[in-house]
Amino acid sequence: MRGYFGLTDPDWYAYLASQPRVDEVNFWQPHGERAFRAIQTGAPFFFKLRAPHKAIAGFGFFQRFESLPAWLAWECFGPMNGAARFETFVDGLIKLRQKGDSDVGDFRIGCVMVAAPIFFQPEEWVSPPSDWAKTGIQQGKTYPLAAGEGERVYRECLERAMRAHRYWNVERVADEAPRYGEPVLVRPRLGQGLFKFEVRDAYRKSCAVTREHSEPVLEAAHIIPYSRGGAHRVDNGLLLRTDLHRLYDRGYVTVTPDHEFEVGDRLRREFDNGRTYYALSGSRIAVPEDPRLHPNREHLDWHAREVFRG
Repeated sequence: MRGYFGLTDPDWYAYLASQPRVDEVNFWQPHGERAFRAIQTGAPFFFKLRAPHKAIAGFGFFQRFESLPAWLAWECFGPMNGAARFETFVDGLIKLRQKGDSDVGDFRIGCVMVAAPIFFQPEEWVSPPSDWAKTGIQQGKTYPLAAGEGERVYRECLERAMRAHRYWNVERVADEAPRYGEPVLVRPRLGQGLFKFEVRDAYRKSCAVTREHSEPVLEAAHIIPYSRGGAHRVDNGLLLRTDLHRLYDRGYVTVTPDHEFEVGDRLRREFDNGRTYYALSGSRIAVPEDPRLHPNREHLDWHAREVFRG
């Protein structure tokens, strides 16, 4: 396995390192034309600070690359883009792009999506690979992680992460770092933003109920809400049109374990309306092609019992 060392803006690092809980980050590129194919999904992605720091300030695990409109990158990742506000995020992109773009963020950027990042404090920083170019512009580089400088950096990063008493969005699968070889100690969990993309892909960018394809009105809904213990997993998700998502979360509609869409009587009683939705009641939803990604029957049953108003 190879890991990637990406040249990282100190301000991006400083903002994210100050946050108490970071499930994922968007390591964005101001231009979205060139796809990122340097490493495989799940491989470590190291944050190497630009000069004058020249240190590894953290790492995470690469999950996917997409070229997206800036507004959609913000909608999916919000402050995990490394900025507190959408306007700040877009202003920074416009300055780097130097193309006179609109401040509504309708231009495309490259989104390198990194799961389970952890950021080190300055006293924890790791020395970069000894053969990293001392001069010139080197935006990023891959290293093998089973030997040499790549192995050394990965081992030191894992040691710091395992000792750190702070939030880290991983499932631990081993207790101690190996002395040699490729360390495989943790399994990254998805965050909210990556969950949205995984659900979108599984449902082929189409609302499970209406088959609507207009991306701005499609949202990934949790069957069991994350706030109530539901995981960011595709089998705990449905891709729904925005209005159906709101109705689903509030219990006016549900999906049965047999994949039928059901509309409750309370929608009619409380609002004296709902003709558009009752016409959909009883229809079968579309499910992912891969049976492993189908909505979990037990989760659907939970929603019908605990959330659906009937």
